[in-house]
Amino acid sequence: MNKRLLALAVLTAALTGPALAADPIKILFVGNSYTFGRVDPVLSYNAAAVHDLTAGFNAINPAGTNSYPMGTVGQGSFEPHPWGGVPGIFKKMTDEAGMSYDVSLSTRNAASLRGQFLDTANADWKLRENVATQKWDTVVLQEQSDAALPAGKGKNANLATFNAYANQFEKFIHNGAAQSYKETDLFGSLAACMATGLSSGSCNTTRNIAANTNASAATKVYLEESWARPDMVEAHKITTPDLTSSDGRPIVDTSAAGGNATLYYNSLAGMTTDLHNSFFNRAATNPGFAGVVPVGDAFQLAVDQGLAQGNSFYGADGTFVEGATGQLNLWWLDRTHANKYGSYLSALTLFGSITGVDPLTLGATEQAAIDLGIDANTALALQHVASQQLGFSSAVPEPQSLALLLAGLGLIALRTGKRRGDALAR
Repeated sequence: MNKRLLALAVLTAALTGPALAADPIKILFVGNSYTFGRVDPVLSYNAAAVHDLTAGFNAINPAGTNSYPMGTVGQGSFEPHPWGGVPGIFKKMTDEAGMSYDVSLSTRNAASLRGQFLDTANADWKLRENVATQKWDTVVLQEQSDAALPAGKGKNANLATFNAYANQFEKFIHNGAAQSYKETDLFGSLAACMATGLSSGSCNTTRNIAANTNASAATKVYLEESWARPDMVEAHKITTPDLTSSDGRPIVDTSAAGGNATLYYNSLAGMTTDLHNSFFNRAATNPGFAGVVPVGDAFQLAVDQGLAQGNSFYGADGTFVEGATGQLNLWWLDRTHANKYGSYLSALTLFGSITGVDPLTLGATEQAAIDLGIDANTALALQHVASQQLGFSSAVPEPQSLALLLAGLGLIALRTGKRRGDALAR
């Protein structure tokens, strides 16, 4: 009897052991430089642990990437692949939490969801096709920074296009049927299509979309809310000619170098409100979305609590000033991309939203923060912001957490003026 029981135990262990080890959760981040981090230490962070699905495209045709140099002009001076970015930070956090995530990113500079879906970069950058390479458990969609804003509220503001192509991606991921359409029909009329900035020729071009053979109704598709941009809020000077636009649309802000930048909002909070409404309204209107990752709201919460700088990013003459207030700064030198602190907060908010685990459980010894050069007190303060934003913790920190937060702010103030960061590049 004992031998039979032992044999049964061995057999049970052999059968149940592999079943308990679940397959990795496959997650794809679709986005732009806000996703891949734009500059080091975030750009290349943990790149070996994630799949950069655009690295191969870049090797064939680097015209799909940024035209602005990151250092000495020449070979290798533009955002070198592979990219780790915010997905790389997210991956590190899930590993530390004992979770198994297989992380990929499909990203391009200044890419809108329309640009991703229609492969507008060049013939070699097959971004929509990246989404169809396998069946995903989770997909996160990040729109171009100001594209989800109402008309006239940003250089690339195009709310109708954001709504249309967020829906197109959701349908492509969940249903995947081949389709052939004209954007005149997608937007409802030629006039409505041209109101998005497209020409009549583009509106009436037939778009042939091959089937996504890996489509799955079970995939969770999230929209990632962008953060507000100080460069769209506070008066300053254009340091280089601003030649960037998404999808070849007309450029609204044509200021020359040295000229006054075009402003669109009076405060970060105003821009955050419009971004919040655009993303949450889209998710509420289309039940195919699993939800919104409120990264932009988390940035605003950090500002509202006094943890992060919310104004005085530029001097009285409208030129750039580093660390003007002594508070934590979430933005990089161009005042649109996130720096390592903003990217860390972004990853924390993604981590909590997607895994359902309180970011505060990562703690002061969280490895990504250590790797990025973020001190323990600041890491805890940012974890608390993400935790509050997602409803895991109360709005008032515990006394011990508050003391750590204040200590972190003291360290930041001491470093003000001593840290210049990476060279400004637009």
